[in-house]
Amino acid sequence: MPRLLRLAISCLVFAAAGLPAMAQISFTSALDLALKNNPSVLMAQANVDKARAALAQSRDVYIPSVSGGSGLGYSYGFPVGQPSIFNFTMQSLVFNFSQGNYIHASRFALNAAELALKDAQQAVTEDVAVTYVSLDRDSQRQTALSEETGDAARLIGIIQERLDAGQDTPIDLTGAQLSAAQIKLARLRSDDEAENDRAHLARLIGVPARGLSVVSNSIPAFTTPPTDLPGAMPAASPAVASAYATARAKRQIADGDSHYLWRPQIAFAAQYNRYAKYNNYDLYYSHFQHNNFGVGVEITLPIFDMGHRAKARESAADAVYAEHQADQARDQFLEGRQKMRHATSELAAQAEVATLDQQLAQQQLDILLVQLKSGSGNPSAPQMTPKDEQKSRIAEREKFLTVLDTNYEMRKAQINLLRQTGQLEDWVKSVARPQP
Repeated sequence: MPRLLRLAISCLVFAAAGLPAMAQISFTSALDLALKNNPSVLMAQANVDKARAALAQSRDVYIPSVSGGSGLGYSYGFPVGQPSIFNFTMQSLVFNFSQGNYIHASRFALNAAELALKDAQQAVTEDVAVTYVSLDRDSQRQTALSEETGDAARLIGIIQERLDAGQDTPIDLTGAQLSAAQIKLARLRSDDEAENDRAHLARLIGVPARGLSVVSNSIPAFTTPPTDLPGAMPAASPAVASAYATARAKRQIADGDSHYLWRPQIAFAAQYNRYAKYNNYDLYYSHFQHNNFGVGVEITLPIFDMGHRAKARESAADAVYAEHQADQARDQFLEGRQKMRHATSELAAQAEVATLDQQLAQQQLDILLVQLKSGSGNPSAPQMTPKDEQKSRIAEREKFLTVLDTNYEMRKAQINLLRQTGQLEDWVKSVARPQP
């Protein structure tokens, strides 16, 4: 007996090990993981770090740089060059008309990178939110399709019995079988879509897709953005603001390149050398010494440089292009937001119609169930049958599926509109963070 018990326990352990591990993740936890692990956000953060380093580089040209070296060697006769035991050189920029523009350009570039990072974070937030809502819809749809599959199977059984009793025709049976086949096809498509959504969410947040599921009550409540108040909406998105910051950076570069010719450039330099005596310096110089030091400034006045003149024209054209590109991005953003406002209102109306239609079907089903139990009370009226019950149940589930799809499309549009109106972060933070 103990041996059989151990065998049974082992079988249960192996069976449990074969089951997929279920991993429920809340809405806010999914967002946190995505913002930490998503490649788009990490790339945008790397661009911010790069822009910050470029700004520091443009300012640090005024800080003297120090380098050391050695030029050891031996010369015969008059010393060739200046071989030294060791030497130190220090140099820095003192004044340049263009450098101020280049520093401003670096600041604008950093601002553009920070705005691009914010846009990437919002894009990932929107993607995670839409995918999370879609996966929640998939779960409800699979449950409804399972119920509908059972209703279709019972309807086929009822019609088969009625056909054997001569109360129905083969056409009725074929129609019921066709309905069951269509439900099966819809269920297969729903399973595929659920797997795709689960895999996409897993890639976004960086966790395994197997067994991943959502928590429906962790999704923030949906409220329609106040699109009737234009003053409450931002004039542009972070992506558009980043485009304008990039255009301003390129304009500063163009101004800096145009200030190159006929403007003095001043640089500071200092050098120390210790020369070796074995290089015959003492034979040819009456006042030879080991330690030598020099300091001074270098003033340069660029007068004629066709290469820099062409470069200035190129930078100016690049700045004009970036400015028009930013205007184009702004116009596309405003047009898209306007269309999304109308689309959201239309989808909300469709969702309301679908919900009322499903409620009507549910009420009709409830009345039918009452009539099946107690009769209609009218002897002359046609009597309700179990066949009518299953048909009503299938019709109600079909309309419920329509409600799920229309509500999802409406929520998807609302999430996009929340992002375009600058309210996505407030909507995400509106739900209390559940314990992971």
